[in-house]
Amino acid sequence: MSEVYAARRTRLRDRCQASGSACALVSRPANVRYLAGAAPHGSVLLLGKHEDLLVSPGPLDDRPTEARADDSLRPHLLEGPGGDPVVAAGGLAAAQGADALAVEEHHLTVARHHALASVAPRLRLADLGCAVEQLRVVKDEEEISCLRIGAEIADQALGELLESILVGRTERHLALELERRLVDHGADGRAFPTSVATGPNSGRRGHRPTDRRVEEGDFLSVCLGATYRGYRCEIGRTFVIGTSPADWQIELYDLVFAAQRAARESLVPGAACRDVDRAARHVLDSAGHSEGLQPLTGHGVGLEIDEDPQLAPAAMGKLDACVPVTVEPGVHLPGRGGVRIDDTLVVRPEADGGPELLTITTKELLAL
Repeated sequence: MSEVYAARRTRLRDRCQASGSACALVSRPANVRYLAGAAPHGSVLLLGKHEDLLVSPGPLDDRPTEARADDSLRPHLLEGPGGDPVVAAGGLAAAQGADALAVEEHHLTVARHHALASVAPRLRLADLGCAVEQLRVVKDEEEISCLRIGAEIADQALGELLESILVGRTERHLALELERRLVDHGADGRAFPTSVATGPNSGRRGHRPTDRRVEEGDFLSVCLGATYRGYRCEIGRTFVIGTSPADWQIELYDLVFAAQRAARESLVPGAACRDVDRAARHVLDSAGHSEGLQPLTGHGVGLEIDEDPQLAPAAMGKLDACVPVTVEPGVHLPGRGGVRIDDTLVVRPEADGGPELLTITTKELLAL
C-alpha cells in the first residue's frame, strides 16, 4: 500500500505545481487518510519541498487499528500537548525553503488560517480547493473491494433482522440491533446513523428512529451502512409488516422500484450526473409525485458516506468508470408513510457487464 499512497501524493503534487505551489498542507481527515493511510486523530499531511511529513499531535500507536498505514511516510510528532499540527506544518514548510503553500481553505477555520499565516509570514498561502476530493472520486480495485465487503456485511445484518420478530419493537431498538450486527459481522462500525422508520414515518430520508413501535400493516423502511477499513457503503429497503400489502402500498412500491431501476440503468461511463437524477425523477413526476421529492437521487461513497459526484437536478459533470454511487429514490406520503429503495453500485462500462450492484438484499416487496 505504500506505493499506492505515494502515487496518490505524486498526483496531488503535480496538480499543486501546475498551479504554482510547490508544497501543500492537507488537513481534512478523510483526505489525510487517502494520502497517508492510518494516522492518529488530528494529524495533517505536509507535501514538502524536499520531504513529505505526517505531522501528528500524538504517538503513532494512536492510529486506527483497522486501517493500513503508509510506513514509508516519516512522522513528525509535536512536542508536548496543546500544539496545532497545522501551525507546526506551516513552520516545517518554511524551514524547507518553500515560498508558497496550498491549504484546504474549505476545511481550515479562520483562526487556524490566521495562526498559520503568523507562524510563517513569508509563506504565500494559496487555496488547494477540493483537489484531493476530486482525486478520490474514481476508486481503485482495492478501494472497491473494501466497499464490496462493507456491502456484504450490511446485507448480512439486514437479512438477519428480517428473520426476527418485528411487531411491537421500537424503531430505536431495531436501529441499535442493526448496528450491533454490523460490528458482529466484521465492520469497523456504522457508516452513518442507522435509520429505521415505521408507519407514517416510513420513506423519509434520514429519519431518526423514535420510540414508535412496529404495527401490523406498517411500511417499514430501513437504511443502514457498514464501514470497512474506512470505506462506507449504504443500503435501504422497504417492507410491509405482518399482512399482505394493501393496494396503495403495492402501487407506491412498484413506482419507486421503477424509478430506482431507471436510474440504475443510466449508470454508464460518460452519463451526465443530472441525467441519472432525471431518469428517476421523471418516473415519479409522471405519476404525480413531483412535490416533496428528495433533493437528490444519489451520491458518491468512499471514505465518507456523502462524496462527489452528486446525482441531483443541478449537478455538473459526468460519471467515470469505477465510481461508486448510491441510487436512492423515495416517496413519502404525509400521514401514511412511504417507500425508499437504496443501493450502492459501481459504475462500469457495458463491456464489463454494466453497473456493479454491491448491495444484493432482495428488492421484492416482502411481508414480514
